[in-house]
Amino acid sequence: MTGVNDAQTITEAEMLSRIARGDQEAFASLYDVWSGRLFALILQILVDRAQSEEVLQEVFLEIWQRCPQFDPHKGSGRAWMVTIARRRAIDRVRSSQRARERENTWTNYLPDSDTTIAQVEERLAGAEVNAALDAIGEPHKTAVKLAYFTGMTHVEIAEYQGVPVGTAKTRIRDGIKKLRTVLGVEQ
Repeated sequence: MTGVNDAQTITEAEMLSRIARGDQEAFASLYDVWSGRLFALILQILVDRAQSEEVLQEVFLEIWQRCPQFDPHKGSGRAWMVTIARRRAIDRVRSSQRARERENTWTNYLPDSDTTIAQVEERLAGAEVNAALDAIGEPHKTAVKLAYFTGMTHVEIAEYQGVPVGTAKTRIRDGIKKLRTVLGVEQ
């Protein structure tokens, strides 16, 4: 009987037949002879080295598990192993593409995180400003709100509140000072 360690003199079909019977030495020899070639094929398809290494492991696991199904009358051992490697690599490419497509589809449904953060910050700041406006009290609160949130002029605010223009300006100025104090902003 030919030694298993002399892989060059044993055909792939013979190695696969021995592996089908559970011969671990034959499997090690097959791996030594074919791992580099199959890895090169897989790497050509996947390009990514880490994924290619993972697929190579999957290929040899499948070879070990499916060896009893190998029929040398249907084709060569070489073609059988290359077919397994090629199919596994293509499956990985397709799987990666589907994962990217799912991620892109899902990402389209999500709001832009920068926009969301900005909206949250605006709400928090708005809540803080509203609390500060409540703290400064009337008539300053209304004067400041009219000046900064409606865009009314000093004259329009004076008319709206039924006070002289100078009083409206003073209420706005004093309201801003009080807001700075409440918010802890340096003057």
